[in-house]
Amino acid sequence: MIEARYHDSVNVLQELFADRTPAPSPFDRAEWYALLAQTGLTPLIAIATDSDSNAALALTENEGRITPLRNWYSFTWRQLAPEGPQGDRLLAEIARQLKSRGHRVTLEPVPSEDGSAERLACAFRTAGWRVELSRCDLNHVLDVRGRTFAEYWASRPGRLRSTLKRKAKKVEIHLLNEFDPAAWEHYERIYASSWKPDEDHPQMLREFAQHESSAGRLRFGLALADEGPIAAQFWTVDNGIAYIHKLAHLESHQKLSAGTTLTAALFEHVIDRDKVWLVDFGTGDQPYKADWMDSVRPRYRIDCLDMKQPRAWIDLTKLAYQRLRSDDAIPELAPAPGAG
Repeated sequence: MIEARYHDSVNVLQELFADRTPAPSPFDRAEWYALLAQTGLTPLIAIATDSDSNAALALTENEGRITPLRNWYSFTWRQLAPEGPQGDRLLAEIARQLKSRGHRVTLEPVPSEDGSAERLACAFRTAGWRVELSRCDLNHVLDVRGRTFAEYWASRPGRLRSTLKRKAKKVEIHLLNEFDPAAWEHYERIYASSWKPDEDHPQMLREFAQHESSAGRLRFGLALADEGPIAAQFWTVDNGIAYIHKLAHLESHQKLSAGTTLTAALFEHVIDRDKVWLVDFGTGDQPYKADWMDSVRPRYRIDCLDMKQPRAWIDLTKLAYQRLRSDDAIPELAPAPGAG
């Protein structure tokens, strides 16, 4: 028999998944959700359990709208559930119970390469929700395929290799595997002076960097010129994957191409020393990412509407209008047999 319940504290995730195999990414750990809760988000942790398994969705809610517990630092969001039919049943039960909490559930950005988008859509469809799928973002990645950095670099665009050859000696590179408060202050200063938008919760990122340092996963780089640090990047290495979280440089020193030199140094480090099999450049389709990466993966939004609730019809009309204006919408998934 499956039992479903809700919690308003992320601490329950640590208890439920203490013996779990390594999480798929940094954004699937109980510690990550704890950091998100500290930013002021109110957790709605939806849980289903049976005799020997647990599944959970880390969510938040506002006036009948249920969304993932995440912010813009999160590359992905997905279910916390065991693989296979047992986990699918638990997810479907969570979806059924969520009708008592709201009229609409919107899940994003959900990956598809591991089957998460299809799995979640199926769970909500089985529970009787109307499900709409659409692409909401892109994720640039590099499959290292066992190459050395030299082999990888030889495949990069000529203009990128030429820039590094001409500019590499004009900056000094410092790479750190441990958190350094002074270095982080340089990053924050550079970021604040760069073209990047202001961030809502920079303290969360700092605490995440400190945690990753303690776990041996931090990779941090500074590029210095005569005036001091002019570019900074924050990466982590986790379970064979390098994640590029943040990068910034001073536009006043753009002619030095310090960002290019620093990025190349970190690529060399994670490929040749950490022996990663994948480099993940997060979300966003900025043109410069294609110079460094080889593949693009879609990220999906899953909109689930309970059509037995009047407010869902209003939202359906809005979704239909958005779909008319977009080429990224995917036809509605067929409802499960007998679904209302």
